[in-house]
Amino acid sequence: MKKLARLMQKKRTLIALAILLALAAGIACFCQYVQTFSHGENAPQPTGAQRAALAGYLDQTYPAKRRQILRPLPYGTTPANLDIAAASAILIDTANGCVLYEKNADEAIPPASIAKLFVMYIAFQEIEAGRIALDDIVPLPENSWAINLPSDASRMFLGQGQIVTLRELLRGLAVASGNDAAIAVATYISGSVKDFVARMNEETQKLGLQHTHFVEPSGYSEDNITTARELAAFARVYVNRYPQSLAEFHSITEIAYPLTANLAPWMKERGDSMAITQRNTNVLLHTLDGCDGLKTGFIYESGFNIALTAQRDGVRYLSVTMRGPGKTTREGNLYRDRDGRTLMEWAFASFADYLPLEHIQPSYPLAVTGGKEHFTRLVPAWTTAISVPHVAGETAHDAAQQVTATVTMPGYIFGGAHGGETYGTIEYKLGNIVLETVPLVSDRTVARAGIWGRFWGTLAGVCLDCR
Repeated sequence: MKKLARLMQKKRTLIALAILLALAAGIACFCQYVQTFSHGENAPQPTGAQRAALAGYLDQTYPAKRRQILRPLPYGTTPANLDIAAASAILIDTANGCVLYEKNADEAIPPASIAKLFVMYIAFQEIEAGRIALDDIVPLPENSWAINLPSDASRMFLGQGQIVTLRELLRGLAVASGNDAAIAVATYISGSVKDFVARMNEETQKLGLQHTHFVEPSGYSEDNITTARELAAFARVYVNRYPQSLAEFHSITEIAYPLTANLAPWMKERGDSMAITQRNTNVLLHTLDGCDGLKTGFIYESGFNIALTAQRDGVRYLSVTMRGPGKTTREGNLYRDRDGRTLMEWAFASFADYLPLEHIQPSYPLAVTGGKEHFTRLVPAWTTAISVPHVAGETAHDAAQQVTATVTMPGYIFGGAHGGETYGTIEYKLGNIVLETVPLVSDRTVARAGIWGRFWGTLAGVCLDCR
């Protein structure tokens, strides 16, 4: 009996040891399981499909931040009291579309020759699509010959039999503001001026410009109509999508045309003596630091207009002034140039850009307990530049360098995640001023785990809370 008792005791001891070992192994496995939630570096990157789904969701959820071309500053300001002679004006930051200043910006006014920017925009679209090229030789229809234009129309002096490339015509649009060039480009792209004007109006609708309409491509007609706000919105799209247009076309200060290579065969012997040199009417290209565009315009019904842009230290601003005063060309140009300089110098002195992606992570891993995956990634709902006001430091650039970004997010979330749902924030501040608060959203959907997965996930959450 004693021997049997000893065997039973030994058996119970072995069973106890086995239980303890199993328990220890289970605890070790559980600790290892909990530890996996601490290794955010192992969080998988989103797939292409997940990125596309998230972008579509965020565009719908935050249209003002992600889709609108222009928007107000995300913080309150006192409107600037600037001496602007033009009846209508607007100033924007091209990096984010924020409106920094405006004056009667929704007044309907003919754009005059600024309409030619739409011609160039469509030409660049066609080049981008591979349907035409800058070095194409463009046929010149009779209605594009300078001799057939009204006597007061701007022209680059196209003529019968001339040989001219699309590149030269675009320079003629940008610098000489040639109405003849507008007709030639319009006909080359669409087959007729009428069809091209229809294309111009289609493009305005695509951009959401509800108060812009064209009846011809050169800007000569007072029946073309737009507003300073909508011109600024278009110009922002234009310079951001085709920045090469600034260096290649809009910053050119003069052109000479026609040169020998352009002349009709029966005029070749006259050489470059036929060339007429025309200066860019945007004189701020010479006098305003960083100015590299964009386009002037004048007809009596609109007054003196200009879409102006300048860049310094990587920061670009864009202004539009319309219905500028002036009884003579000289007087009108003086007012127009003064207004442009006033707006640009004020912008560079008063604001600078803070680029979030230079200071924050592109994504933040977040543990998901009780889910079928262990992690999601939180991403900012938008990462556009922030226009920082000059309220600290010696310069606006100094103020931008003092901006802080504070990330707030939980240690984990339980029971899955929903793509696009907010689980944290990034707050950008300059001193005590909150410049902007951006939601941190899940970049994917993580399905809820089954009952046992949620059970272990609950225990894991308890352990994570105790750390």
